[in-house]
Amino acid sequence: MRKMIAVSGSNGNDANLTGDILKLAERVGYLIAEKGGILVCGGLGGIMEAAAKGARKAEGITVGILPWKKEAANPYIDIPIATGLGFFRNNVIVNCADSVISICGRWGTLNEVAMAMGLGKRTIVLDASGGISELLSQKEVLKVFKKKPLVAGTPEEAVALAFSSGT
Repeated sequence: MRKMIAVSGSNGNDANLTGDILKLAERVGYLIAEKGGILVCGGLGGIMEAAAKGARKAEGITVGILPWKKEAANPYIDIPIATGLGFFRNNVIVNCADSVISICGRWGTLNEVAMAMGLGKRTIVLDASGGISELLSQKEVLKVFKKKPLVAGTPEEAVALAFSSGT
């Protein structure tokens, strides 16, 4: 069975998103597809669109778990799943994924990371990608948690960790 890797991160309306961060997300999506994984995301803009664009470049499959209507899917989503659940769709994203990679992000991303950690999913935060992911990669912040996400310094490391079978 092919691995399903979720990419969580900021929507397109986040002022913290820069071209460099979007390139990181695109690279992550590309590497997921190149390894034969299926990219799962929230299906909207920003990090989700960049990751799906990368996966599409590598001829991968992309699944968008959308908050409302499938017409809201970014143009790189192959399989749009309209949930009608709003942000409760985060539960579907995390539960269907084998691993979760967090890039940049705000409250919705924090919700997905927390849910993934609580469910024991392999959770990776991409350091130096801004937002909540960068905050969660800091050693001072991680000290307060019993369960900790894995921290990756590059897209290559993040995807390798996502496909790894260790805990």
